[in-house]
Amino acid sequence: MSGLRFAMSRRLRGLAASMLLMGAGSAFALNTATITSSALSADCLEYRVVGICYWLLCTNFGCTVRTSVKVRHYVPDAVVSSYANTGDNPWLEVRAMSLPNSSARGGGDGTTNHDAENNLAKFKNADVIGHPAGVVFSQYAGGFGYTCAGAGTPFVPYLLSTLDTLAWRYNVPESFYPESLIPGLREVGARLTLNLWGNVYPRGGLMHQTDDYMSGAVIAQRAGDVVTRRGQIHVYQPLLANARPGYWPAGELMESDATTGKWQELTPTLSYSCAVFPHSGTRIQAQRGDYTWALWRPYACCRRRGQIFLGSVDFQ
Repeated sequence: MSGLRFAMSRRLRGLAASMLLMGAGSAFALNTATITSSALSADCLEYRVVGICYWLLCTNFGCTVRTSVKVRHYVPDAVVSSYANTGDNPWLEVRAMSLPNSSARGGGDGTTNHDAENNLAKFKNADVIGHPAGVVFSQYAGGFGYTCAGAGTPFVPYLLSTLDTLAWRYNVPESFYPESLIPGLREVGARLTLNLWGNVYPRGGLMHQTDDYMSGAVIAQRAGDVVTRRGQIHVYQPLLANARPGYWPAGELMESDATTGKWQELTPTLSYSCAVFPHSGTRIQAQRGDYTWALWRPYACCRRRGQIFLGSVDFQ
C-alpha cells in the first residue's frame, strides 16, 4: 500500500504542472483571482498574540535569554471542492486535474423518479488542492505582525477522488470501521438537536441526505479529515507540517471543532467569514451540485531569537 501511495503522490504532483493549460470555461466556474482575494479576511485569519517564547542566545561574550512574541492565527491551507459531476470541479483552473478516467467516470445522485422522494443516494467527488493565495495572503497577514507558515503549497493536489477510486466510490475498507457501523461516532451535527448533517465515516463520496448543501459540506469534511492525517488507506498526500522549535502547526481536523480548522464558503456564495459545520447561516443550494470551501487551519509560532529554544508561556 505504501508503494501505491508513493506512486500516486508522484502522479498528483505531475498533474499540477499542466492545470493552467487545460482548464475549460464555465459560467459557474470559480477562478483563482476570486479565491485569492477571498483570503483577505480578518474574521478567518483571527490573529492573536497568545504568549511569549524564550530563546538562549550565546556569543563569544556569554549567553543571554531573549524573548519573542508568540502569535496564533489561521492560514488558508487548501481549497476543498465537493461536486456531483466528475470532471466539473467548480474551480476553473484546476479542473483538468480530476478529469474522468477508466475507474472514475460518472457522478450525481441516485433516484427512483418519484416526486415525493426524500431519501436520495447522493454521490460527490472531492478535490483538496493547495490554496492559491500564497504571497498575497502572507503580505496581508504580515500587516498584523509576525506570521506563521501553513502546510499547504499553492496549486498542489493533496486528494483527488478520481484517483482514490476504491476508497471513495466503494468505501473499501472504511465501511467496516467502527466509526461507520456505530451511530453517533464521528458525525457532523447531533441527533439530539435534530441537526444531523451526516456521518464522517466512511470517508467516501456516497451518502443519504435530502439537503444537497449539507451533502456537499459533509463530503468536504470527509476529504479534509483524510488529508490532515497520516497513514490513511486512501490515495492522497498529507496536508501536514512538522513541528519545530518555536512553531506549532495545525493537527488533525475534527468536525464541529474550530480549534482544528474552519471553513470559508467560496461557491455557490462567496463569504468573507469562516464557520464550522453544522452552522446556522444561509445555505444556498448549488444548481449543479458543486460547492467549494477554503479550509483554514490554526498555527502558532514565534520569531527565533537565539540558538536554543527554552520554551514558551501562554497568556491566560
